[in-house]
Amino acid sequence: MTIFSKIIAGEIPSYKIAENEKCYAFLDIFPLVKGHTLVIPKIEVDNLFDLPADYLSELLVFAQPVAKAIERSFRCNRCGISVVGLEVPHAHIHLVPINSMDDLNFTRGKLKLSQDELRKTQQKILSNLTGLPAA
Repeated sequence: MTIFSKIIAGEIPSYKIAENEKCYAFLDIFPLVKGHTLVIPKIEVDNLFDLPADYLSELLVFAQPVAKAIERSFRCNRCGISVVGLEVPHAHIHLVPINSMDDLNFTRGKLKLSQDELRKTQQKILSNLTGLPAA
């Protein structure tokens, strides 16, 4: 069972942004920038492109209102998306508020936010989330 499956099951706490029957979105606790959110399928598949077609398409449709909420919550040109998938063997996409290509540089140091900063980031995104049930 991956760490993401444990998050979905509620065994590990997360800063949930949104959830439906197939997908789950939550804050990255070691973000590149504030607002960095992970979107994962609720089935445990390592490679994003090995997901069944219905999960793959649902993941992007589910991510759209989350990305729009991130854009409304943080000063950025847009919400970038990245598929890296090397750190956890569970398919996932990164949604990151970006102003330059370097904002998606995963070799940079990660932020170390307090629980209070993470909660405030979560609330900021939730207050701008429309189109999905809030966490």
